Amino acid sequence: MQLFLTRFGEGDPERTAELFAETVDWMIVGDPAVVPWVRARSTRADAAAHFRELGENVIQADGSPVVDGILTDGRDAVVTGVLNATIRTTGLPFRTPFALRLTVEDGLLTRFHLYEDSLAVARAVQPPAGG
Repeated sequence: MQLFLTRFGEGDPERTAELFAETVDWMIVGDPAVVPWVRARSTRADAAAHFRELGENVIQADGSPVVDGILTDGRDAVVTGVLNATIRTTGLPFRTPFALRLTVEDGLLTRFHLYEDSLAVARAVQPPAGG
């Protein structure tokens, strides 16, 4: 889990995806019609594609994300924090608290559930009309 956080911070999608099992229980809530990188995923290759698409679409603010808690229980962990970032295509910033639920089995991530303010992300990707 610590290695995942380190590799994610390095911004190398392929190296990050190496930490995932071949089959992954993946969930990020959101509307893939608005935020395409939040669609359903289920494999290591999908994880690499997600992190590639995330990097192509989102610029993280310096020092972000800020992790403020890590809770572990056996093979499960929950990471909490705040992400400040900007959408490349719109130039709009967003801020979202997050909780990331991870499960590690045999040294590989088998669960990746991200809970975030999906409305804040969607509004930065596709601002409401008139706003």
